[in-house]
Amino acid sequence: MYFKYIVLVFILCLCSFTSIAEADVEYFRSDAFKEKNLPLSEAVRIGNLVFVSGNLGIDFSKKELGLVPGGIVAETKQTMANIEKALITSGSSLDQLIKCTVYLSNMEEWPQLNRIWPSFFKENYPTRTAIEVARLWRGAAVEITCTGYVD
Repeated sequence: MYFKYIVLVFILCLCSFTSIAEADVEYFRSDAFKEKNLPLSEAVRIGNLVFVSGNLGIDFSKKELGLVPGGIVAETKQTMANIEKALITSGSSLDQLIKCTVYLSNMEEWPQLNRIWPSFFKENYPTRTAIEVARLWRGAAVEITCTGYVD
């Protein structure tokens, strides 16, 4: 009896992979990423889903890559500006986010991030997971990665 269900799940998974493989996939890399020789895409769109790479509070208009000063609040604002730019470039927006994963170097700073989080959204909030990590690039306070959709 269970064998039928296992076969059915296998067939459904196979169909999912086939439709993903056949879907249009677009990679988005800004000129700033190309100029700075960063080996990743800011976003990848597969069908109507957009996957945004992990972002830090980096101002890419500056010559040198570095974090904006000001700690968790300033870094979060810059991070969300970077995410918004990647979403717009790929045909989406902050209002079309589905899921965000927030990596914090210090979970004690979660309340500060939480206070400014509503300012990034008009009405609906994406689901969100927060994870404390031992270390982020150059001592960053926060890194955020997101998934959104395109109408």
